[in-house]
Amino acid sequence: MKIAVFGGSFNPPHLGHRSVVNMVSEHVHPDLFLIIPDNVPPHKELEEGSPDSATRLRMCIDNFADLPGVQVSDMEIRREGRSYTADTVTALRKMYPSDTLMFVMGTDMLLSFEEWYRFEYLLKELELIVLSRFDNDDEQILGHAESLRKKYGAVIHFIDVPPLPMSSSLIRALLKKRQGNDLLMDSVYSDIIRNRLYSSQMNLKWLEETIIPLHKPKRLSHVYGVRDEASRLAERWGLDPQEAEEAGLLHDVTKKLDLDGQLLLIDKYGIIITDSERENPKLLHAITGSEYARREFGVSQAIYDAIRWHTTGRPEMSMLEKVIYLADCIEPNRSYPGVEDLRAACYDDIDKAMCIALKMSIDVVRERGDVLHAATLEAYEWYRRKGLN
Repeated sequence: MKIAVFGGSFNPPHLGHRSVVNMVSEHVHPDLFLIIPDNVPPHKELEEGSPDSATRLRMCIDNFADLPGVQVSDMEIRREGRSYTADTVTALRKMYPSDTLMFVMGTDMLLSFEEWYRFEYLLKELELIVLSRFDNDDEQILGHAESLRKKYGAVIHFIDVPPLPMSSSLIRALLKKRQGNDLLMDSVYSDIIRNRLYSSQMNLKWLEETIIPLHKPKRLSHVYGVRDEASRLAERWGLDPQEAEEAGLLHDVTKKLDLDGQLLLIDKYGIIITDSERENPKLLHAITGSEYARREFGVSQAIYDAIRWHTTGRPEMSMLEKVIYLADCIEPNRSYPGVEDLRAACYDDIDKAMCIALKMSIDVVRERGDVLHAATLEAYEWYRRKGLN
């Protein structure tokens, strides 16, 4: 049996790693393909802030699990200390004493192979499958491979493929800039965003597409309208427009749920609500939505608060809270008496706009005979005392 072994830090695992598996499988047809994320890399330190080995293992499972003949192994993670390939091969040889072990690597690793721990043992036990990672490296690499063959009897196979246009280090850098999702499996990217690994910031186009199933179709125009209005207001008042867009896209994320669905989330998340909130289902989506956004999308506390208070308001709101509250009121699809005056106020004096919007909300609630949330009245009184009514 031929067993291909592909190890590394996988920090994070990405589509390039899947491409390696597919290319190797196409050329050498292994019976089993083992993906082995390391515990502690022996030749380099993991970048500060990298996830622990258990998290990288979980992402590897998401990245490779659907590929036929591929298994993700935790053998190095279970082993304490640095993950030396020689120790892994020793363990594999006990499991597969008479099978062919084929170790997958890039050309950069081949050049430094004689620096590896027990490299002669590795060349005796392994066949090396080498993929090109850099342009114009053929002469140097082929010469070094021939040297290893002559000195140690190494068995080396080259797979002639274009250099891979991605690396984990590049992806880590892109993730901080709201990019890189196109280089990852969606399940891996979702995990990274949910836990905000690598100091990642959410790609807003990805978020826009991800939330589509969470809304009734007719609500999406409102959600996108709030996103756009929030971005404009944020720019006017000195905030990060992309942070405002993120909050705008998520502000109604649980609005689609009926009362039973809202109450299920409240129980699931252990949220404590007041009697008046329980009696007014229209308010619950802000409460459940903020918690859902934090747990499923890893939003910041600032965005959490903006979602939490976008229906009722509260005294002493942050600028982002005010931006989302008002964007919800004036987004381009809104049409009601007084909206144009409110729009103008939002870009002239945002606190005055809050006072106007809160008064409008109070009047509407009272006209409908609904329960008025205490926070709304408290917020209005707070702005009124500032002489903004």
